[in-house]
Amino acid sequence: MSVMSSVMRGARRLVHADPVLLSSFLSTPRSSAPLFTCQPSRKLATKQVKGQKKEQKSKTVKPKVDKQEVEIRQRMTAEELARAMNKDFDHVLLALLNTAVDVDALQPDSQLEERLIKEVVTRSGMKFKWAKMSTSRERENQDAHRRPPADPASLVPRPPVVTIMGHVDHGKTTLLDSLRKSQIVSTEAGGITQHIGAFLVQLPTGEKITFLDTPGHAAFSSMRARGASATDIVILVVAADDGVMNQTVESIQHARRAEVPLIVAVNKCDKPQADPQRVKQELLAHDVVCEEFGGDIQAIHISALKGNNLLALVEATVALAEVLELKADPSGLVEGLIIESRTVKGKGPVTTTIIQRGTLKRGCVLVAGKSWAKVRFLFDENGRVVTEAGPSSAVEVVGWKELPSAGEVILEVESEQRVKEVVEWRQYEEEQQKLQEEQSIIELKQKQHLDEYRKEREELSLLNWRQRKSALYKANKIKFSMRPSERTQRDKLMLPLIIKGDVDGSVEAILNILDSYDAQEQCQLELVHFGIGEVSENDINLAETFAGSVYGFNVGAHKSIQQLAQKKGIPLHLHSVIYKLIDQLKVELSSKLPPVIMQNTVGEATVLTVFDVSMGKKKVMVAGCRVKKGHLDRRHKFKLIRGQETIWEGCLAALKHHKDDVQTVRTGMECGLSADSNVEFITGDVIVCVEEQKAPQVTSWNPGF
Repeated sequence: MSVMSSVMRGARRLVHADPVLLSSFLSTPRSSAPLFTCQPSRKLATKQVKGQKKEQKSKTVKPKVDKQEVEIRQRMTAEELARAMNKDFDHVLLALLNTAVDVDALQPDSQLEERLIKEVVTRSGMKFKWAKMSTSRERENQDAHRRPPADPASLVPRPPVVTIMGHVDHGKTTLLDSLRKSQIVSTEAGGITQHIGAFLVQLPTGEKITFLDTPGHAAFSSMRARGASATDIVILVVAADDGVMNQTVESIQHARRAEVPLIVAVNKCDKPQADPQRVKQELLAHDVVCEEFGGDIQAIHISALKGNNLLALVEATVALAEVLELKADPSGLVEGLIIESRTVKGKGPVTTTIIQRGTLKRGCVLVAGKSWAKVRFLFDENGRVVTEAGPSSAVEVVGWKELPSAGEVILEVESEQRVKEVVEWRQYEEEQQKLQEEQSIIELKQKQHLDEYRKEREELSLLNWRQRKSALYKANKIKFSMRPSERTQRDKLMLPLIIKGDVDGSVEAILNILDSYDAQEQCQLELVHFGIGEVSENDINLAETFAGSVYGFNVGAHKSIQQLAQKKGIPLHLHSVIYKLIDQLKVELSSKLPPVIMQNTVGEATVLTVFDVSMGKKKVMVAGCRVKKGHLDRRHKFKLIRGQETIWEGCLAALKHHKDDVQTVRTGMECGLSADSNVEFITGDVIVCVEEQKAPQVTSWNPGF
């Protein structure tokens, strides 16, 4: 206490002291020498040095480099991803090394999963962002277009393009064979045309006609439509002994849509059962009025096999061509139409092309869809090299960088730089369209999810939290009890397919048939991949990944590929006739389906009386019956029918004759039987014994032929 009080008194004196005196006392001495000197500790010095080093480091930190942004979207191909990153395809392959992807099987047009796209971008030291659809079309339209109509003074006459159409096996190719004096039919599998054939025919009179032979089979509707749109005249071949058939009517419709004039060739008039008059009368029902009935359509009676009256058909074609005054401009940039496209060993992508304007020469730069070519070679229908092709000529073009689709318009451009601009613009247009479709799908899914969520919340809004939790648990009980991997497994039957064809038109025809598949509730049909060319190892590996089948049309498979497919258990079906391929597909679809249980009635019995029998402490109802027809077998199932209604279906607990347990009871015999469940029998009931048999189920899909 004494120390504390003295401190307090000293503090009071300082407060009441003279301020000037106090300031002089507290002021620092004028001398610069310190009152106390001591060496700084080593520890403190070390801390200061560390701090100084940190300050120096912080000053020399490099500025953060912004990573390149890459626009990505779903279902991008490897080539599209490389282009978005300003890299080549090999860079994508290097980025995917040491991943689960089979890099050797990866192609430029292979679609990548979302996680793989992100991984490639991240491994490349870039960052990704989802592509958005451009709201404003700021990019200049760099597409190539057809030229405006030519000056009439520059037009010169050109040969007519004539398409031969009609029903399958009515003699179209035989007619063309007779005109060309060659054997075209013998080269077609099954004796039916399965491609578009384009031929320039030199007639004895000196005129030239370009003929297109289209398939008549029901599967090749798109080929017939393409042939009609590329032609000037359609020769409709109808067999005199068969009359107007389905594809005959379809050919008339194609010609009418393309606004192309018709000439009717009534073929097979040499046969005894031929009736050309009936054919012309049947054509009246489809608004095809021949000259005999007051119309303007010529009808020529011919025999393509024997060559009868072919000169009259040629004269009618030449006369109609003169009336049409067919002319074209042989100068300027080339315009044409791809009739067929395929991949040929040693040549690469090859297209069969009809030239519509200009003159095609070696070295021309062409664009068709998103594919382009610098013409290396031109071949005629006989495989001979030609130097140029004018209007109405049919030639094979070699030099395409990628295989274009059949039906695409061919346009010539000035240079390779210009063609790359056109292809880039068309790819941009396609990407924008895909993004728009994906955006609409996403918005629709979001709207559906939101509606379902709101509906669910409305149902639960009247419940308290405990009731709500219980209701949610019951609703999701099955889902919660399953593993995430089990939830994604498909419980439906499925047949994945890999389709390979020799030409683009063949693949297109098969895809059109698959579009008509309407038995998805039985077995889902999933198209994994389709392409042109022989069956490759990549196709077998793809089929193994998806547990699917490989179908080849008019293509082969090397012996090593066939052995690989057999080793891996991959079904490999190679066909040269299209309806046989479809039949094989239907057989495979049917084999995927579970068998159908068929019930056959073995015997019938009538209930005469009903009584109870004690079995221990339990009473069992027994029906006393007489077998009316067939026999009753305890091993089979039984039905209890009362009037027209089936009351019960199941197995018997006991079957006795007198007091003996028996296996079967035959016609006219009496027996007592009891059911394996509580069933009430009434006098007059009918008991039917049925035998269950498994029968193979057949797919309900009918492609129409």
